[in-house]
Amino acid sequence: MTGRRLLGAARSGAALLVTAVATAVAAAGCGIAPTDVQERAKPPTVEVPPPSKTIYLLKNGQLALEPADVESDTVESLLTALFAASGQPLGDRDTALRGFTFEGIEDSLNPVQRDEVQLPRTSTLTVFVKGQGRLSRLGKAQIVCTAQQDAAFEQVKIVHQYENRPSRTEGRFICGDLR
Repeated sequence: MTGRRLLGAARSGAALLVTAVATAVAAAGCGIAPTDVQERAKPPTVEVPPPSKTIYLLKNGQLALEPADVESDTVESLLTALFAASGQPLGDRDTALRGFTFEGIEDSLNPVQRDEVQLPRTSTLTVFVKGQGRLSRLGKAQIVCTAQQDAAFEQVKIVHQYENRPSRTEGRFICGDLR
C-alpha cells in the first residue's frame, strides 16, 4: 500500500470508530431514566391592572396632575378620560372643559419609510373638540399638557367644531406656553 492509501484507510477507520463510540454514548444516555411531567402546583400568574396614567385637572385655578384609569396608554385614551372627568364629581379639583366633548385626534406623523434613518420622531397632534362658547386658556392647557405627556408630539393643534358653523382652529400650542 502506498502512503496515501494507508493514510486514507486510517482516516476511514478513525471515522468509523468515532461514529461507533458516539452511537454507544447516545444509546446509554446519562444514566437517568426519563419520567412523565408531574404537576406540583399552579403556575404563577399575574393580574395586570389597566395602565394608570395622568391627566391635567385644575386645583385652585392651576394645572394639577391627577391619576386616571384608562383603557390603554394611548393619548386618545388619556384625552377621553380628561373630557369624561367634566361629567364627574371632582372634589377639590375642577375642569375648564365642562360643556365640551372630545371628538377625536389626528396625527401628522407620516409612516416610517423602509429605508428611512430611524431618528426620534415628533409631530403635531390635532385634537378635535365640540361645544358651545369659547375654549378658555386653562381648557386649552388641560388638553395640550395631557397630550404632550407623549414626547412624540412637539405641538398640539386644537380644532373647535360647531353644530351650525364652520370649524375654527384655536391654534398650535406647547404645554410650556400655556402654563
